[in-house]
Amino acid sequence: MTQTKKTTSRDLTQGNIAKQILLFSLPLMLGNIFQMLYNTVDSIVVGNFVGTEALAAVGSTTMIVNLFVFFFNGFSIGASVIIGNSFGAKNMEKLHKTIETVMTSSFVLCVLFTIISIIMVKPMLHMMATPENVFPAAVTYLRIYFAGISGLLIYNIGSGILRAVGDTKRPLYFLILTSVLNIILDLMFVILFHMGIAGVALATIISQFVSAILIVLLLTRTKDVYRFSWHDMQIDFGILKAVFGVGLPAAIQSVITAFSNIFVQSYINYFGSSVMAGWSCYNKIDMFIMLPMSSMAMAATTFVSQNTGAGLDKRANDGTRTAIILSLVITGGIAAMIYLFANLAVSLFTQDHEVIHYGVLFLRLNVFFLLLNCINHVLAGALRGRGDSRGPMIIMLTGFVLIRQIYLFIMTRFIANTPSTVGFGYPVGWMITCVLEILYFKKKWSKAV
Repeated sequence: MTQTKKTTSRDLTQGNIAKQILLFSLPLMLGNIFQMLYNTVDSIVVGNFVGTEALAAVGSTTMIVNLFVFFFNGFSIGASVIIGNSFGAKNMEKLHKTIETVMTSSFVLCVLFTIISIIMVKPMLHMMATPENVFPAAVTYLRIYFAGISGLLIYNIGSGILRAVGDTKRPLYFLILTSVLNIILDLMFVILFHMGIAGVALATIISQFVSAILIVLLLTRTKDVYRFSWHDMQIDFGILKAVFGVGLPAAIQSVITAFSNIFVQSYINYFGSSVMAGWSCYNKIDMFIMLPMSSMAMAATTFVSQNTGAGLDKRANDGTRTAIILSLVITGGIAAMIYLFANLAVSLFTQDHEVIHYGVLFLRLNVFFLLLNCINHVLAGALRGRGDSRGPMIIMLTGFVLIRQIYLFIMTRFIANTPSTVGFGYPVGWMITCVLEILYFKKKWSKAV
């Protein structure tokens, strides 16, 4: 295939680095905001129109949903790196084969993920020690959500393909459209049809399927280099092995971290539904604060993969440093605003004063420590862009899982089992990970020229 003159892809191997990263990452940031709106709007509608127990149920399902979504996102990261390398090296034949392989494999994985996730709903809720008053609502929400999870997975892999060739704008347009649709359906199903927690789950999966259909239509109808053809569907096992070589460590790290966070949720569940609901509010707001760093991490992955594919190692490192600085500046400003207006932020989800108290407590305790994750996530993204996924996997599992679980075990059993000490388990893991990742990057890649 040959690239047409009119193209929506972006070559990141030339031009001003800061400008290229900003132009690439800003649509990602906005897109991630709208993607976050899916579950956040669910929580706002449930918290205000259904009740505290339903809000706690939605919040308690987040870690379980992430367990499956993060694994598939690892596959998407691997695909993005291989496609980005091919695009940077101008190897369009390999790029085309990779896209066909990735899309074909994704359809197979969607079927497997749907079946496995529905089967695992009750065992995982039991593992989290979900309280009896929350359990039925959580089961209802998860079963409906997982029945339609293919929509989210297909959208994520499709947007990953576009991101690898520098197109972040059109996935943003689709997310804006479907996020608005999700809000309308949430309000309609809950307020007009009185469907409760089932209504918000149904609204979410309908919206996600619309976004998946749009992204597939775009990939099949484009005339650009990343076109997906139904007639060319294939699985090239050499390419698939390369995709999993990068993506599987990222997936394992994300899945084990999410699994570990299920145990963190079980520590929170010990304190009852008000603390659970407050923790849920904190996690929703926390995800928004992390959007700049996650977007910069995606930008770093694509920037580094394209530039290393083109043999520009020094430019890849310069882009990594630029992405870290931009992430710190943007995240620091957001963190300061959230700290000052924490009460107002939590009040969006609920009017329950006890829930608001705990949500504000968790926010103010952890918000500025999130700056450490700017370094953690951008460096991990840059390393994966070089095809090095094992290093960040081992480091993040050490900090995010091992150290965090050791801390929680010691604190809750021998020192002080309080919501504050449990909530501080996150920053403890972030600090250790930050130190280890900086040392690793300096030793292995900082002198690349």
